[in-house]
Amino acid sequence: MRERNRLDKLARIKSAARDLFNELGFDRATTRAIAERARVGLGTLFNYADDKRDLVFLIFNEELDRITDSAFASTDPSRPLGEQLASAFGVFYREFAANPTLSRILLQELTFYSHGRLAGDFQRSKRRTIGCIRQLIAAAQREGRIHAGEDPATIALSIFFLYSGAVRYWIAAARPNPRKGIEELQRLLDMHLRGVTVPGHGSGTRQARQ
Repeated sequence: MRERNRLDKLARIKSAARDLFNELGFDRATTRAIAERARVGLGTLFNYADDKRDLVFLIFNEELDRITDSAFASTDPSRPLGEQLASAFGVFYREFAANPTLSRILLQELTFYSHGRLAGDFQRSKRRTIGCIRQLIAAAQREGRIHAGEDPATIALSIFFLYSGAVRYWIAAARPNPRKGIEELQRLLDMHLRGVTVPGHGSGTRQARQ
């Protein structure tokens, strides 16, 4: 019974935070208003999140894990590396495009999210995504597509940085179009990967089709 009550309060808090962030934006939505909408006391809300930034991740934490699983499970290892990466990141773009308002808040507020009740969970989620990229890089190295002398962890981190900047630039548009965003990301990935790609192995879609 106690666990059921806890989960019920958590669900109400997440729903209230989602609704008010959508309606009012991050700055105007207050923790007090979220607690009132969720029909819980302010002290109860702070049992789940230290501040509004925590609430943003509270909304997205399970979704980010689900998106990551879906994104990297759907890559085709027979395709060029750039195309695999664009395919994986495309899942994130389409998910973010489904609710641009909340996605802008997520991508803005969690850029420097290193302190807070849920910051550790967020950092683990980020490292998990980078780890998935690293696995694609390492596989490409084993197949001779990427120079073996390059550190796959460093390449993965640089690709994550590229994606992080590209997706924030894209989501800032009034009506972010996921197809156009993914196409632009593909071009950036192709350009980025040329420096580590073994000659004769195209980094992305265009090279693969030539």
